[in-house]
Parts: sequence; structure tokens; C-alpha cells
Amino acid sequence: MMNIKLVTKSLSKSKQQGVALITVMLIVALSSIIAAQMTTRLQTQMQRSTNISFNQQAYWYAMGAEAFSKRVLLKAFKDEPKVTHLEQIWAQEGTSYPVDFGEISGEISDLQSCLNLNALHPEADTKEQAGERESGNSNNSDGGSDSKSDDKEKSPAPKPKPKTKSDSKQQLPAATVLESLIVNLNIEGIGPFEAEAMVNALTDWLDSDDMITGNGGAEDSDYESREFPYLAANNYLASVNELRLIEHYTPKVILALSPYVCVLPNNSQHLININTLDAERPELLQALLDSSLDEAQDILSARDSSGYENLEDFYKLPELSKLQMEKWQQAQFVVDSQYFMLKASARFNNSYFAMRSIMKVNETEQIQVISRTIGRN
Repeated sequence: MMNIKLVTKSLSKSKQQGVALITVMLIVALSSIIAAQMTTRLQTQMQRSTNISFNQQAYWYAMGAEAFSKRVLLKAFKDEPKVTHLEQIWAQEGTSYPVDFGEISGEISDLQSCLNLNALHPEADTKEQAGERESGNSNNSDGGSDSKSDDKEKSPAPKPKPKTKSDSKQQLPAATVLESLIVNLNIEGIGPFEAEAMVNALTDWLDSDDMITGNGGAEDSDYESREFPYLAANNYLASVNELRLIEHYTPKVILALSPYVCVLPNNSQHLININTLDAERPELLQALLDSSLDEAQDILSARDSSGYENLEDFYKLPELSKLQMEKWQQAQFVVDSQYFMLKASARFNNSYFAMRSIMKVNETEQIQVISRTIGRN
């Protein structure tokens, strides 16, 4: 009997020891898991902090490119304050500079060598107003215009005349130019009717009323009926990419238009610098002059590398003599520019940063950044 009790106690003690061993193993395993998770989280936090630091340094590199671009523009306009052309130092192709643990790249482009889509805004000058402005400028002794001069020296703009919805598009120079440009690009499946519809839709996107413009216009009701509804902006465009939201503008059309158009933030100005127009893309000048493609190419080929010192030299071109330019067409051109865009990118270790800055040369010839966009597009 005694032996049975001893065996029972021994077995009970063995079971208790086994349970204790299992408990210890579970605690050790749980501690190991917690320690591993803590280590992983710590490494993640350290990597995140490192990435933030690298991204911040890449950002400051890009801001350095912006500051450098200001100095480049200031130097160019200090030497030639009344003219902007492609021989100036800002007009170099994309340039890269090595820096510690990375690289900075940047390219400056003239935003007055492209068609400002915001010039279709109702606040833009009509053809009649542009013609009156050109008549006033023709009295200047130098025959040109100085957009960087003090606004106080300029004669006041004529008071806008009331426009009706039916004729507003025909009165805006940029609307006529954009319609011609779309046709000139020879996009497959796009003719004069489709081009007119695109211009009307863009006009409706920019204006503040809910009245449809002509054929192909689109207002809130058209966008509200889509699968994912939204409303028309009824304001200035913020980016060329915004065309993707507007009726009739397909990716094919936007891709074809992109090299020729741009957006000036909250600005309906329609002034094209004849000195900085791309000679390899004469379609825009063709639309501006309502000429043939060959005539536009001949005019751009006749331009010197340093451009024209004033508009009178441009108007005296023999290639222009056969074109009967109206006053509003002449008013489209200038020989200096106020708006520029910097495309900057920076790399620091494995971090990358891209930024687009729109800069304006104000009346005192100081550079003001009026818009920054983060990202490549």
C-alpha cells in the first residue's frame, strides 16, 4: 500500500514539473515574440526617421535649385531688361549638378512661349479690347512693349464691354487660337467641329454661370450625370492635367496639346513671346497668325538666335508681309516675358524629390514664386 502511495506522489510531482516546464517555455516564446516585434518596430522607426531625414534633405536641395534659378533670371534681366530670348543663360537645356550624396537637376522654361489656357476665362480681354491696346502700344517710340515696366506708366485698360454668352467665345483671342491649334495638330478623328466643342467645354469649365456655350459646351448637369459625379470648376485652371476632367478632352488630345499649352495661375493673360517660341513646333504660331504651316516655319526660321529687340522688327519681316494681321493678332505678341517655370528634381541617397515652381518677374525686376507643385506631373 505504501509503495502505491509513493508511486502516485512521484507521478503527481512529475506532472507538475511538466506543466511548469511548458509554462516556462510559453513565457520564453512569448517574450521572444515580443522582443522580436519590438526590434522590428524599432528598426522600422529608425528607417522611417532616416527616410524622413533624406526626403527633407532632397526637398532642401530642390529649394536650392529654385533659389539658384532666381539668381539666373535676375542676371539675365540685369543684362537685358527689356527682351527675353533663347540665347540668355536661363534658356539652357536641363542641367545637373552633383552634390554630397546626391544630385540636383533643373530646367527653366518660358511660360509665355505657350498658350495660356486660362486666357479663355471671361475676365480675359476680347479681340476688340486687345486691338485697342495694340493701337495704344503702336504709339510707343520703340514699337514694342515692356511687360516688366511699372504698371503706373501704362495707360489704363479700356473698360470691358458687356458680353453675351453666345459671342464671348468668338471674342476671346485665345479661344480662336486654341480652336485653330487643335485642328492644326491633325489629331486622328478630330476636326473643326470637335475642336469647337472642346473650346466651348473649356469656356464653360472656366466661367461662373450654368449656361451652355454653343455646340459641345458642358456645364454641371453634364458632369453630375457621370458614374462618379462632380461639378464644373467655374474658376481658373490649376494645371493642364485638369483637362482630363473636361468634356471631350481625351488622353490622345491632351497628349498632343501638352507641348503647346500651359496654365498661368489665376491669370487670364494672353501674351506670346515671339523670341522664345519653339521653332520645332510651328503649329502654335500657325494658329496665332491663322497662316499655313509653311508660312509659320518660314517666320520662325527667319528669327535670329537672339530674337527681336522690339516688335517693329518682327512686324517688318518679309515673311509677314503677305499676311493681313488684325490688331488683335498683333496684340498677342511681346518680346519679353514675365512668367517662367522651373522643373527641379533632387536626389539624396535613395530619396527623390520633384517640384515645379512658377516664377514671375515683377515690376521691380524681383523674382516672385507664385506657385509650387510637388511631383513630376
